[in-house]
Amino acid sequence: MYENLVIVESPAKAKTIEKFLGKDFFVTSSMGHIRDLEKKDFGIDIQNNFTPKYEITSDKKKLVTELKKLAKDSKVIWLASDEDREGEAISWHLQETLGLDPKTTKRIVFHEITKEAILNAVQNPRPLDLNLVNAQQARRVLDRIVGFEVSPVLWKKVKPSLSAGRVQSVAVRLIVEREREIIGFTTTSAFRVSASFLVPEKDGKITELKAELNRRFDTKEEANAFLEKCKNAEFQISEVVKKPARRSPAPPFITSTLQQEASRKLGFSVSQTMSIAQKLYESGKVTYMRTDSVNLSGLAIDAAKQMIIKTMGEKYHQVRQFKTKSKGAQEAHEAIRPAYMDQEEISGTNQEKKLYDLIWKRTIASQMAEAELEKTTVTIDISTVPEKFVATGEVLIFDGFLRVYIESSDDEDQNGGQKGLLPALSAKQILRWDKIHATERFTQKPPRYTEASLVKKLEEQGIGRPSTYAPIITTVQNRGYVVKEDRPGTEREFTELILSGQKISSKVKTEQTGAEKSKLFPTDIGMVVNDFLVKYFDLIMDYNFTAKVEKEFDEIAEGELVWNDMIQSFYTPFHSKVENALNEAERTNGVRVLGTDPTSGLEISVKIGRFGPLAQLGEVTEGGEKPQFASLRSGQHIETITLEDALELFKLPRNLGEYEGKTVTVAIGRFGPYVRHDSKFISLEKNVDDPYSIELTRAIELIEGKREKDANALIKAFEENPELKILNGRWGPYIVYKKNNYKIPKTTDAAQLSLDDCMTLIDKQPAPKKSRKK
Repeated sequence: MYENLVIVESPAKAKTIEKFLGKDFFVTSSMGHIRDLEKKDFGIDIQNNFTPKYEITSDKKKLVTELKKLAKDSKVIWLASDEDREGEAISWHLQETLGLDPKTTKRIVFHEITKEAILNAVQNPRPLDLNLVNAQQARRVLDRIVGFEVSPVLWKKVKPSLSAGRVQSVAVRLIVEREREIIGFTTTSAFRVSASFLVPEKDGKITELKAELNRRFDTKEEANAFLEKCKNAEFQISEVVKKPARRSPAPPFITSTLQQEASRKLGFSVSQTMSIAQKLYESGKVTYMRTDSVNLSGLAIDAAKQMIIKTMGEKYHQVRQFKTKSKGAQEAHEAIRPAYMDQEEISGTNQEKKLYDLIWKRTIASQMAEAELEKTTVTIDISTVPEKFVATGEVLIFDGFLRVYIESSDDEDQNGGQKGLLPALSAKQILRWDKIHATERFTQKPPRYTEASLVKKLEEQGIGRPSTYAPIITTVQNRGYVVKEDRPGTEREFTELILSGQKISSKVKTEQTGAEKSKLFPTDIGMVVNDFLVKYFDLIMDYNFTAKVEKEFDEIAEGELVWNDMIQSFYTPFHSKVENALNEAERTNGVRVLGTDPTSGLEISVKIGRFGPLAQLGEVTEGGEKPQFASLRSGQHIETITLEDALELFKLPRNLGEYEGKTVTVAIGRFGPYVRHDSKFISLEKNVDDPYSIELTRAIELIEGKREKDANALIKAFEENPELKILNGRWGPYIVYKKNNYKIPKTTDAAQLSLDDCMTLIDKQPAPKKSRKK
């Protein structure tokens, strides 16, 4: 018999909490979310007012049986899941599934796993908040209604195996619309003029002052004409303006800002950040990591004050209490911060240390004094033209919070201004110029989303909540609607005019442009699915509707809206759109006709095929003649590929010649470009071989290399059973029999195995799982 049984979600969390409770408490884990106890992820009984049905799977019955026994043998059961909506739902499901008596069941919440927080929670239990449970239940029901009803429409009208999601589909729409902005963007150029002036100092030294013209010129001729007028001009300072400025620190982290800063500063993906933050929380090092509140507790503010004064002095401290801007902030009621403010460093993995350091610095900086700066603006008149040169400088007078933390940004500095101290200057001072440059600069296309900037956009639009950002981004990539990758840039020429002395010279230079690093790109299937959903399911694809739904979830959590009514009001118009799409929508595969093949006169089009985007030459004729197909190459898209590009695709397969009396061909297949010889397929080397230009000599090298690799891989073969071989693979020796792979124990000498030994190992292992047809 246990005096107290505490149930939490994870073993790591249980282990940390156990340290702070006495021997009268037994802490156990429900091994994750209660959905693991359900027969199906969700079943919806529409006729019964959307009441979810739960059943326990056979493999989870043992866990439930053990928890029931522990609960039965305990006087008091404490439900200690996280304090957000999902955590509240977990506790409610545990109470329902285990049949707990409300009289002996207590709910405790805490946003940090420290001794003080745990003991305080035990002293102040509360009843389950059914409003939070209903809000979480409403989200799950609504998301499954959308997924279960829209996905089958996509299977019938677009392509099998596709799926849709209420929030994920809207995230894909953001990425698709940004891509189309980029595709439709027309780059223009203008000439930016900058000048270098030589300013004598009191000690005789000459200091360079850089300034930029307050206008740009559209053409090379206009820029050249301006430089001509500068040859004999006098440059005089008309105004020197100095203004004090202050910079305030950013508020402590919430979920979205932590994800953004960890992406920018540490290169972490959103899901990686949340996984590491979860470990830090469960080990008692930081507060709860799913929150949209920037508030800090009085205890945390006092601890930060002591740390700042102790290490940096009184002048660096300034008390701040930030207010949460988002209405209905529904997660933990404090920002993400260190559990112990005086703990500047922690033990753990390098990633955990880096993320903790980021959280610690951001929190400490939020309670520090403003940075004091002096901004200087110098305006320089040109005697021969009305335009003016402007030089700007910024001097840090007092570093304040910048001593600890500088917030990063997705936006690059395009100002071209001069930072730092300017030389001593005064009004009416005549300046001597050294060189004046007029450099061609191009307008920038809209930036593609990174994971961090997508999270920021979702938050701005009111789409999703702290617990959903990471799953959203992971899901759209897993479904193949979006890819995150690097793409190389291209070289671009630009013109630079230089006035030096009385001579203007012109140079054509090159620069790298358009390089992308870890950006989110929509795939062709993502764009086709998005277009179909926007056309037939405009309700769920509308940004305002998605944000409205999130507000309604907040209202349910606050007890202002009945969740069943909210679902019902959504379902009626939504289901009619599902019926309409099934009955009226035409099947689509994103087909786009490019033109006619000049050689054969056949039509060339591109579309989504079974294995991805492809080009098609011709149609099925009455005589049974079939069209030719060719997969699009990496970087090619249905919306942008040209007829000329598509014609190149049909140059494959290419016949390279003969080797050992058999034909060698090169083509592109489902898994990339390959060479085929003697019914064997050899992949081309990525970023080395081009299927359109590879020659027979190189193909023979690849063929021989593959043979040598295969020969080295063969450990043993058996004449009496050619279907069975022992091979050396990436993870060690294994048996291949009838196209199935079987493990060999690590302690076994594979070379010494007989045919009977192999058959014995095969019989002992379960039959390989057959791939499920979709």
